[in-house]
Amino acid sequence: MRKPHTEQGNAAMSDIQIPEMAGKVLACIDDSVYAEAVCDYAAWSASRMHTQLSLLHVLDKTESTTAHNLSGSLGLGAQENLMQELAELDQKRAKLEMEKGKLMLQAAMTRVQEKGIVDAESRQRHGELVDTLIELESETRILVVGKRGADTETAHGHIGSHLESIIRALHKPILIAQQSFVPPKQIMVAYDGSTTMRKGIQIVAASPLGRGIPHHVVMVGADTEVAREQLREATDVLSAAGFEVTGAVIPGDADTALAEYQERENIDLLVMGAYGHSRIRQLILGSTTTAMIKRTKVSLLVLR
Repeated sequence: MRKPHTEQGNAAMSDIQIPEMAGKVLACIDDSVYAEAVCDYAAWSASRMHTQLSLLHVLDKTESTTAHNLSGSLGLGAQENLMQELAELDQKRAKLEMEKGKLMLQAAMTRVQEKGIVDAESRQRHGELVDTLIELESETRILVVGKRGADTETAHGHIGSHLESIIRALHKPILIAQQSFVPPKQIMVAYDGSTTMRKGIQIVAASPLGRGIPHHVVMVGADTEVAREQLREATDVLSAAGFEVTGAVIPGDADTALAEYQERENIDLLVMGAYGHSRIRQLILGSTTTAMIKRTKVSLLVLR
């Protein structure tokens, strides 16, 4: 159903504070099967948002425990020799990983340049991925990551080992890329009336990322007057910003109903809040968001 603009809808969200839209598109590059799609989504995002693209590869710190495990059964001289050999091996391994990362960044740079991005930068950092992203958060406008990293890329039905930690730690939009990129022609916003998604609607309306692309604002639950009013508030904000918007209240279980709507309406990109109304939302991701990340075949934009 199409929703006309009303002043009442805008006034209901007037107390929502929206962060200033500034910063770069930050893309996490690794050697997983999601890497090419991450490049493509990052290039698409940077182009539409008219901002710089930064390609990032993080070399995780690893510690060798082999020496500690074996040294107790060896004599002093053998221990020293083993420690020296392992230290040299670690250095060689670190150097190889660094060179491998540089090659990945070069390939990513070539790919985004082919997409028309001429001012991209590439960076390689040492340390923990989540810590690095927190450090770079102030200069990040949107983060693009793969659904899973190289270590879990074949674990279908699961999310990457770092992904939940990233979503919990960062307060910027996170675009989670699937294995292939298709320029979105239909975008769905899963709306629940929560503070996160009330602010999320304002962020969507203010961003050039989805401008010109039809949006579906979808609520799951009973089709009550309260639900319709909440939906009207959300669609009015997008309509006032010039978006073509369709609003719908659909029955059923949220996980199933959203997935069925996405398939039926040929949705290419799903927008969701990291947390819903759950009282334990600060402890774990919202159950619906987690389920959709696991099961959906389209990319997701997660808002905080």
